[in-house]
Amino acid sequence: MAQKPFWQTVPLAEMSAAQWEAVCDGCAKCCLLKLQDEESDEIVFTDVVCHLLDGETCRCTQYTERTKLVPDCVKLTKDNLDKIDFMPPSCAYRLLHDGKDLPDWHPLVSGTADSVVMAGMSVKGRVTDETGFDGDLENRVVDWPLEK
Repeated sequence: MAQKPFWQTVPLAEMSAAQWEAVCDGCAKCCLLKLQDEESDEIVFTDVVCHLLDGETCRCTQYTERTKLVPDCVKLTKDNLDKIDFMPPSCAYRLLHDGKDLPDWHPLVSGTADSVVMAGMSVKGRVTDETGFDGDLENRVVDWPLEK
């Protein structure tokens, strides 16, 4: 009988550092600038990304220093999993936390990092860097990050 993959047997809170990092699908939706309605607490996504994101690779250029360089950057950890409503519904951490499995396009399932882009689940080619944007974020709200 085939052994189940680690994400189906190891709870997020018990994953090793390597397993935790491997769960990230590399979509970079977490790097989208978000707005939160003060009355309803609803979070909406914009198509503007943090200036640290490399738009070609969908990776943070300063990953280990990101929270120091960008004070608003929220580092997802085992300690704040109960507050992951700021992550898009397709986020692997959110899916696993909610008792769901990883989708077919996730690199751990497909075996290739390109599957995220091919499935249209990444920010690649869909965003504007915040350093080149000087408009009103409310005019940049998008709903595609909510796709599952």
